[in-house]
Amino acid sequence: MTEELYITLEREASASFIEKKSEFIGYACPCRTEEEALAFIARIRKKHADAKHNVYAYQLKENNIARFTDDGEPQGTAGLPVLDIIRKTGFTDACIVVTRYFGGVLLGTGGLVRAYSQAAKLAAEAARIITYERFLTCEVICDYTDYDRIRASFASFGMLVDGVDFAADVTVRAAVRAAEYEDFCTSLVDLTNGAVLIEHSGARYDFLR
Repeated sequence: MTEELYITLEREASASFIEKKSEFIGYACPCRTEEEALAFIARIRKKHADAKHNVYAYQLKENNIARFTDDGEPQGTAGLPVLDIIRKTGFTDACIVVTRYFGGVLLGTGGLVRAYSQAAKLAAEAARIITYERFLTCEVICDYTDYDRIRASFASFGMLVDGVDFAADVTVRAAVRAAEYEDFCTSLVDLTNGAVLIEHSGARYDFLR
């Protein structure tokens, strides 16, 4: 992962709805490479091999790759609207496939654009759009008498607790938003009258769950 913030999807998810008897099923998935995107598309197409249309679009951060297909729908009514949802929402490293089971009623150009856009939007929301941020990792070492007070203060900071080890002392392995790390350390030192030991261990990009 490169060292900059970016928006992507947390997980694979799907959502569906009916529009004038046609069923639209949107699938969204985080993908870091074109190979992952193509494998996801192939899997959904195989799952819905009986559907007339399996439209897709994907946007990748690496080399700024973007691909889409209308898969038999009128040009510009399906794949491009799906890609537009990805671009307008601002996330990347993601693929969306929208399957349509035709219900016998023509939707028209505008209707198709709206339906495919809606399916893509619902799928992306179900997959949860997240923003990766820079976190600093550390070990917080304290005695048992200070642990409860320290733990209660964690909610005040944007942090992730990776684990807690209970031995002679308590060691909390954590990741704190880089922008809040200095205040975090100062707060714990003040809270324990300087008894806490905070050892910086590295950095990573992550998101608050």
